[in-house]
Amino acid sequence: MRWENLAFAELSRERLYELLKLRVDVFVVEQACAYPELDGKDTLAETRHLLGLDEQGEIAAYARILAPGVSYPQASIGRVIVAPSARGAGVAKPLMLEAIAIARQAWPEQGIQIGAQEYLKGFYQGVGFRPVSEVYLEDGIPHLDMLLDR
Repeated sequence: MRWENLAFAELSRERLYELLKLRVDVFVVEQACAYPELDGKDTLAETRHLLGLDEQGEIAAYARILAPGVSYPQASIGRVIVAPSARGAGVAKPLMLEAIAIARQAWPEQGIQIGAQEYLKGFYQGVGFRPVSEVYLEDGIPHLDMLLDR
């Protein structure tokens, strides 16, 4: 896996299209969830786009890292995806560890908060997050807030 950590302005048109298509394919189509995927946070100056590229240079994994104050008081990681073609290959944990490292480097004094799908609670606990909310519905899918302290 080759990692790319890019700002919005550094994404080529082709790469931007590829990552947005993957996000829509997974979060809107696969999960049957109509919601505003393009939320205005992708283009913010401090937003980082983490792409995990396979041997062919295709996006196998992706996460968006947001500055403190954008979604939560802390930094946050979201839009976490492993492409269907890469699932089961052990990509998710390295993706999250890389995203955590990027957030910690950019905002070392901040914790990291996520809005996790409930069924992934154990996975996120495995990389250090702890639940900080009750389960709630977001776009019809059970979620809970989780925090990784600094």
